Amino acid sequence: MTPHDAAPPPEKRDLVITTADGFPISATLFSGTGKGPLALISAAAAVPRGFYARFAVHLVQDHGFRAALTYDYRGVSGSTAPSDWRRPLLMRDWAHFDMPAALKRLEAEAPGHPVVGIGQSFGGQVLALGGCSDRFQRYLMVATMTGYWGNTKTRYRVFSQMNLIGVPLALLLGKVPGQVGLGQTLPGTVFREWARWGRHPEYFFADQTMDAVRRFGEVETPILALGMTDDPWGTPRAQHALLKYYHRAPTEIRWLSPEEAGGPIGHLGFFRSQFRDTLWQPAIEWLQQS
Repeated sequence: MTPHDAAPPPEKRDLVITTADGFPISATLFSGTGKGPLALISAAAAVPRGFYARFAVHLVQDHGFRAALTYDYRGVSGSTAPSDWRRPLLMRDWAHFDMPAALKRLEAEAPGHPVVGIGQSFGGQVLALGGCSDRFQRYLMVATMTGYWGNTKTRYRVFSQMNLIGVPLALLLGKVPGQVGLGQTLPGTVFREWARWGRHPEYFFADQTMDAVRRFGEVETPILALGMTDDPWGTPRAQHALLKYYHRAPTEIRWLSPEEAGGPIGHLGFFRSQFRDTLWQPAIEWLQQS
């Protein structure tokens, strides 16, 4: 289906999905009647699922995807911890528990139907860490990289935001407010784990409890990795630091510039609807390949 064959607006349903460890995460399912694949959209760190709603609608309404699901990681936006939750919220659990639960719910919408994934930033890391990469036919990674501060363009600003401002706030308040400039408010335990990984040149690959090297080495899903030339976080060096671990996955890398896009893109801008015709179209065509 092309944009000229647009279907009626998809049905939108807000859901609560219970993960394997019992945490309720908030999700939104956009479903239609098309014959295209199911699409799971995994967010960047501290970005709410609503940010991806227009892209999800576009997949279903204008390109015939059967359904698209967006979700909030635990501790982010709508996925607040129950009052009786006693375990620390950790960033690793976004991948180990939240993504697999969202995928399972999406698959239940049309059992046996092909599934593709779209992951922005941290959403590209969950493909491996979630342990279910074989269930994705293809995976689009947008601005995906490791979070090591030394690979960013604004290195000392990033280091300060994360470690000199964010970590003290996490310890003092038990959370890091979104006003710090890193997205939505995050639980302190999530932020501290993220910052700790980001202080090491090998990111979480140096954390033996993550078993990340093995997990990434098992992935064979075809990957299209989109980098933005004006992204201060996802530099070529930062992208390579992650993609080198996907060494068994057929990987294509494309770099997108503000000049070809018709405006600044940055780390999060790809999913803004102004790029529907310039950036979205080629990426969606790649996802639709069989």
